Amino acid sequence: MASADPADDSRQQGGQKPMLARHRSKQEAEAQGRQQPKSGYFPLSYKEGLSQWWAGLAPATTEHKVLSFVQYLRKPPTHTQTGSAPQSTNGSTMSVDKSSHKEAEPVRTNSVTDPYGPRQWDSNLVQLAGKDRYLNEFSVERLGEETENNLVMLHGYGAGLGFFYKNFEGLSRLPHWKLYALDMLGMGRSSRPPFRIHAKDRQGKIREAENWFIDALEEWRIKKGIDKMTLLGHSLGGYMAVCYALKYPGHLNKLILASPVGIPEDPYAVNEDLPEPGDSTLANEFAQSQDEAISGRPAGGDNNNFLNAKNKRDAAAESGKEPPRRPHSRWLTTLWDANISPFSLVRLSGPLGPRLVSGWTSRRFSHLPADEAQALHDYSYSLFRQRGSGEYALAYVLAPGAFARSPLIRRIQGVGRQYLEVHSKPEPDAAASTPPANAPEKVRETGVPIVMLYGDRDWMDINGGYASKEKLEAEKKKAIANATEREKQLENGSVKVTQIRNAGHHVYLDGSEQFNQEILNEMRDVEKRQKRLASVK
Repeated sequence: MASADPADDSRQQGGQKPMLARHRSKQEAEAQGRQQPKSGYFPLSYKEGLSQWWAGLAPATTEHKVLSFVQYLRKPPTHTQTGSAPQSTNGSTMSVDKSSHKEAEPVRTNSVTDPYGPRQWDSNLVQLAGKDRYLNEFSVERLGEETENNLVMLHGYGAGLGFFYKNFEGLSRLPHWKLYALDMLGMGRSSRPPFRIHAKDRQGKIREAENWFIDALEEWRIKKGIDKMTLLGHSLGGYMAVCYALKYPGHLNKLILASPVGIPEDPYAVNEDLPEPGDSTLANEFAQSQDEAISGRPAGGDNNNFLNAKNKRDAAAESGKEPPRRPHSRWLTTLWDANISPFSLVRLSGPLGPRLVSGWTSRRFSHLPADEAQALHDYSYSLFRQRGSGEYALAYVLAPGAFARSPLIRRIQGVGRQYLEVHSKPEPDAAASTPPANAPEKVRETGVPIVMLYGDRDWMDINGGYASKEKLEAEKKKAIANATEREKQLENGSVKVTQIRNAGHHVYLDGSEQFNQEILNEMRDVEKRQKRLASVK
């Protein structure tokens, strides 16, 4: 069967320190002398960038390398049905090869080498309906037990399932749970079908972009035979998880949102023009230094900035004047207004691509051990270099500054309160406000537990979480007021907002130990709720 052995990654370094590690050592030495690093924003030299570009590591190889850092998993399984072809200087595509020899054999760890084993680790490519629609899947399950619960993890914008490498082991310890991590359609090592929008109206474009992702997730769920799951989404994955809960109600035991994008409302985001079909945009994720986020600024700084900006907008609204635009970096605004994807820049820059990516990876992963940071840099570059697909959805979902064009704060109250039927779009259906006598033939949800986690140094606004909590609790009161006696007994809604210490936007990575413990506690809570609900006659 196929293997993407990390030994293949010996490449150009010739026994030297990894590129980013050499840069880090240089920075530390210069810091001791109170000097600014000379390498500037992009730490890789032109020569090193050219070397990495020429080596052209395949996504299957770089994903395998990242997953080799999972505790107790020495040789992770890695199918090579996508992302295995060497990258050429002419660009790269995520072509699909369904040959059986490209499949990966599951890897089993035993109780001798794995204190939480035996466990089985697997890598699969799941085919969906239609042309060129496949989802890359990584899973972990305990052997000798029947699976009773499933945890499904969705990554953020432009990322891949490998970013969760510090969570797979810790979150697969509980008996009777199976963990899945997916690359969203058009991202990671999932297939990359052309992303096209056919709607002409503003709202239709937004909903079509959302449906592109969540319809694929629902199709995957059905294909895997999963009735209900605990869904965890980070950033854009969290946004899509909320949309999924609204469009496909009745399939969640719990919804966990890790630093979700798109909750707060912004007057410019909801009124700004959308791009024409085929255009793309830029993610706010690329503008912040993670090293500064974790250790260099006081907790809650972004929240205060958000409140100050909101107060200015409110004051301007009362005076009848249009509020001034929020200041963004000039390069960010220029690229966003031009609807240029950051990954398009990487692809177009050729040999400069690795150097451009190092400007982000050297800051995002600066707190990690050098070999892990290097592996994530290689993984990121190999994914960013692939043919554009799902990345183009961002222009329709978000406006500059990571505010949503259709804010979740307007819709999140419907999560867990929908009629149990397929909806045409991810919007609330007012089931909670409807007396049973007005729709006697319809069955509705009786609440879904929602957990929202933010880093205490997060640039994502935690006030969006608290505002969501208020709306969800108000909707719960409406639902109980209009509930039958049985619906009251089955009531299961709750909402919690939690902060992860010493963590920025990538809460699952920066504060992995606390994050894993919080999620394990939530998984145990799912089991307790299931027992209580099962006792309702």
